[in-house]
Amino acid sequence: MDKTLSHKSLTWRTALSCDGGACVEVAADRNIIVIRNSRQPSGPLLEYTPEEWHEFVSGIKKGDFDDLLN
Repeated sequence: MDKTLSHKSLTWRTALSCDGGACVEVAADRNIIVIRNSRQPSGPLLEYTPEEWHEFVSGIKKGDFDDLLN
């Protein structure tokens, strides 16, 4: 991600089921998927390539991480 890119210049999205406080927010910047904690909007960002994001979302859909919720 461009070092000069502001958190505010991205269009952030949350899941429709977000409870309004404890959510992960996601945005896209060129060829990078950016993730942040909704409780810390000016905090650190995590960056992933579209391929990494696809693999992660595929794993979620298959239940690969369901054990983390127990």
